[in-house]
Amino acid sequence: MTPTRRRTVAFGALATAALAALPGLALAQAKEIRIAHVHSLTGPLEAYGKQTRVGFQLGLQYATGGTMMVGGKKLVVIEKDDQGKPDVGKSLLAAAFGDDKADIAVGPTASGVALAMLPVAEEYKKILVVEPAVADSITGEKWNKYIFRTGRNSSQDAISNAVALDKPGVTIATLAQDNAFGRDGVKAFREAVKTAKLAHEEYLPPATTDFTAGAQRLIDKLKDQPGRKVIWIVWAGAGNPFKITDLDLKRYGIEIATGGNILPAMAAYKQLPGMEGATYYYFGIPKNPVNEALVAQHYREYKTPPDFFTAGGFSAAMAVVTALKKTNGDTNTDKLIQTMEGMSFETPKGTMTFRKEDHQAMQSMYHFRIKVDPAFAWGVPELVREIKASEMNVPIRNR
Repeated sequence: MTPTRRRTVAFGALATAALAALPGLALAQAKEIRIAHVHSLTGPLEAYGKQTRVGFQLGLQYATGGTMMVGGKKLVVIEKDDQGKPDVGKSLLAAAFGDDKADIAVGPTASGVALAMLPVAEEYKKILVVEPAVADSITGEKWNKYIFRTGRNSSQDAISNAVALDKPGVTIATLAQDNAFGRDGVKAFREAVKTAKLAHEEYLPPATTDFTAGAQRLIDKLKDQPGRKVIWIVWAGAGNPFKITDLDLKRYGIEIATGGNILPAMAAYKQLPGMEGATYYYFGIPKNPVNEALVAQHYREYKTPPDFFTAGGFSAAMAVVTALKKTNGDTNTDKLIQTMEGMSFETPKGTMTFRKEDHQAMQSMYHFRIKVDPAFAWGVPELVREIKASEMNVPIRNR
C-alpha cells in the first residue's frame, strides 16, 4: 500500500470513529441541562460574584433535593468569569450558547456587563436570568423577551429606600458611582421621592478612594438647608464612601442613609447607629423555610451566615429549577418563556413572581434601622417593616 493510500485509509478510519461517537455525544447532551453562569469571579465585584456562585450551587442542591436532576436530566453548571468587563461578558455568553451548547444562562454581577450581554441572549434565542445586576435599563429600555431577572432592580431599591426617607422637611443629596448602576439608581430614587426635597446629585468614578472633594460639594449643597439633611449613598464594590463621615458631618446636622450591602461593607454601619434605609436581604430578617434552609446549610459548610448576594444566587437557582420542573426538563426556549411569565417561586425572601410585562421578579424589600451589637462585626439591620411587592408601584420601563 502506498503512503498516500495509507494516509487516506487512516483518515477515513478516524472520520468513521468520530461519526460513530456523535450519537453518543448527542445522547449525553440530551440527558443534560447545561446552565452557563457568567459572573465576576475577579475584578471590582469579585466578592459579589463569589457569593452568587455559592448561593446558586446551594440553591440547585436545595431545589433538586440534592440530586442535581430535573426531569431525568443532570444539571451541569458551566462557570465563566467576566472579570467585570462588558466585552468579556458578551463574548463569554456567546461562547456558552454557541460552543458549550448552554440551554440557559444566569448572571452577571455588574450592570454594565449585563447590558452588553442582553443582545447575545436575543441573538441565540436563549434565556438569560439576570442575577444580581441592578440597573433598571436591563428590564427597561434595553430589555428583550429572553431576559428574566430574579435580582431586584434600581426602582425596587429606590422605592423601598424612599419609604424610609421621603418625609416632609427632609432635604436629600445623593452620592453614587458614575456608571449604569449608580445613575439608574439615582434616577429611580428621584422618581420615587414625592415629598422630600432633592438638593444635589454627586457622581464619582467607580474606583474612587478619596471622597473628600465630592463630600465637600455635598456639604456645601446641604449645610444651609433647613430641617433634616441626608446624604443617600448608592455604591458597589471597591472604595468606602462612608469615609465622608470623617469630615464631621454632624456639625452641619447631616446624616448618612443607604441600602443594604455585604457584611464586610456593613462594618462601616457600626459608626451609624440608628441609620435607616431599605435592603434586599439580611440573613436574620426573612422568616420562611427556604431562608432557614439556606442559613443552616451555609453555616454547616462555611461557618458563617449567608450574605447579601448568596441569597440572590439561591433565588436564581430556585427560579431555574421551578421552571424546569414545570416543563419536565424541556429546555425549549419558547416553552420556558411561556412557563416563566407570571411564574411564582419560593426564595430565601419568600415568594417572588416574574411580572409578565418585563419579567422582573416582584419581591419584598426590608425597611431597617441600624443597631450596634458587640456580638457582630457589622451594624445589624433591624427590621422596621417588610415592604411587600404589592406596596411598591415599580414602573414598567420596557415599553
